Amino acid sequence: MVKGFRVGEVTHYYNRIGVAVLNLERELKLGHKVVFLGRITDFSQEVRSMELEHQRILVAGPGMEVALKVAERVRKGDELFFELEE
Repeated sequence: MVKGFRVGEVTHYYNRIGVAVLNLERELKLGHKVVFLGRITDFSQEVRSMELEHQRILVAGPGMEVALKVAERVRKGDELFFELEE
């Protein structure tokens, strides 16, 4: 997988429900393919569920803090990038 533009950073992770809280730097939409990268973390997934203050949303913009259902464990400080097609 090839990473593209940085989208944001993980600020919190809820292990029991598999949800990451992200501080966004770019617009993020359902259906985007993203890559989580960190010291230990390295996986890609499609954005399938995103919430803002417990309300499902389709699009989030820069400066917003959103909750995202994640496929694997992430850690505070992990970075989120758009996945580029190879």
